[in-house]
Amino acid sequence: MKETFFRTLSWLHTWAGLLVCWVLLLIFFAGSLSYFRHEMSLWAEPELHRGTFQDYQVDQVANQLEKGQSYIETHSAPTTQRWLINFPTERSPMLSFAWQLPPEKGQRRGKIEQHTALADGSGVITDVRDSRGGDFFYRLHFDLHYMSAITARYIVGVCTMFMLIALISGIVIHKRIFKDLFSFRQNKGARSWLDAHNVSSVIALPYHLMITYTGLITLMLMYIPWTVSTAYPEDNQAFLKELNPARQTEKASGIQAEQVRLSQLLPQVQAEWGDAPIKQVIVSYPKDQNSQVTFYQNTGKEVTDESSILVFNGVTGELKYASPHEVSGTVATYDTMMSLHTARFAAPLLRILFFFCGLLGCAMVASGTLMWAIRLRQKQQKAIDKGEKASRGLRLVEGLNFMFILGLPLGAAAFFYANRLLPVDFATRSAWEVHSFFIALTAMGVWAFFGRSRRHWQLALMIIGVLYCALPVLNAFTSPSHLIDNIRSQQWALVGFDIVALLLGSAMLFASTRLSAVVKTLQKPSQKNTATAEKVRRKQPDPSYANELASSSPLEEAKS
Repeated sequence: MKETFFRTLSWLHTWAGLLVCWVLLLIFFAGSLSYFRHEMSLWAEPELHRGTFQDYQVDQVANQLEKGQSYIETHSAPTTQRWLINFPTERSPMLSFAWQLPPEKGQRRGKIEQHTALADGSGVITDVRDSRGGDFFYRLHFDLHYMSAITARYIVGVCTMFMLIALISGIVIHKRIFKDLFSFRQNKGARSWLDAHNVSSVIALPYHLMITYTGLITLMLMYIPWTVSTAYPEDNQAFLKELNPARQTEKASGIQAEQVRLSQLLPQVQAEWGDAPIKQVIVSYPKDQNSQVTFYQNTGKEVTDESSILVFNGVTGELKYASPHEVSGTVATYDTMMSLHTARFAAPLLRILFFFCGLLGCAMVASGTLMWAIRLRQKQQKAIDKGEKASRGLRLVEGLNFMFILGLPLGAAAFFYANRLLPVDFATRSAWEVHSFFIALTAMGVWAFFGRSRRHWQLALMIIGVLYCALPVLNAFTSPSHLIDNIRSQQWALVGFDIVALLLGSAMLFASTRLSAVVKTLQKPSQKNTATAEKVRRKQPDPSYANELASSSPLEEAKS
């Protein structure tokens, strides 16, 4: 505890955010990209960019079910565990037929083979590159990578709790929270970074609170398992069965049976749902006595994360389970929070708003870490001016800032370039897409070891900006359709990807050019220290951008 409550919360706010800031930056960055998970996955499969896009048509569902079942029966292996028929949706406008093979040794789930039907019904596309697409960023923001999912989720949970503490303490210590929303003083060194931190925090504060709290709620049973173990002390499976009765399928009996025709179940589905669109049909253990057919409704723009399903016996066609129309208040509350966190219900404009708020979260974390580095350097500036080296802690902070603030966007660009440049028939291409992301991130860490000056920041920003601006050009050369074609055919998901890439690239290039002007304005050393300081700096140049900002304003001004 400090001498006052305000100083105590200021200390708590600082350290709660800074101890996990780089992991939080990764989570915010990957989570923000996840709002366009399906659009990125669509972009990552250029083989499907022409001739496959179609709308959901109620009068074609029976025919598509019959065609899909016949196709899967003909082409899938006898050991197939599941059949899947995916209908066109707003964000994935394609009809596809897929089947899941049994898992191999060491695998949790078997491989899914997916074939996409042409819109005119003339055939099926079978050769599509293996890619993680947007699913990589979605899993990255809570499963991280190169570690077990359980370990990663505990790490993410701890970081999220620290984030929530930092947000609440930040609200309390903000004496001028509404005034700070409109305050940004340019070219004021640490004061400018503090203003950037305040503005990015306050503008999206409701979003930050929502996304942090609901992020904890999504995995609450993992973080606090005692409620389940208390109510179900001997059998946790009973809890899962009661929680999700439709997902508890019987194991395959090994006894063959005639599979019911899926189109014959359609009248029962329409009797329950009317003309509500169907998102997916899954057949578990096809042609087995314990076969089960599950219809998933496309809930579309409803604020819900719970699937509306119908479960049938796969042999007799008898309806076994239907999602209840009314649920308890607890389930409805949890479902709403899950939906708010994932934003699956959101229309494009709302997803863009969520994406922008996510980027503000990145800016909030990044500006906080940069401000911290500047303050540390200001404390050591006198010693540095005398020729002493910066402390190891300061060099580590500045290196991690350079690595993550620049490495994350570079890694995403490397991921998309690897998607298009790796050979299509490369056996482990999806894994190397992911590796390319972390290779680029590591490369920025290595770069930071050799130099972090203004010139290094400028050059890195320029490289990243050029890479993003060139993504639409890369797409034009590696896809059957380019930006103009997609505008003409109104494929707005692909158009949006290219436009966002251009905007992000332009922002990086602008930041690169602006950085030079800002630092030149800030570098006005006092005449008193010029003679001695400049001689020392010529002899021992410090490879840090923060060093060029540290002398621009005193520490006390940044604390005000």
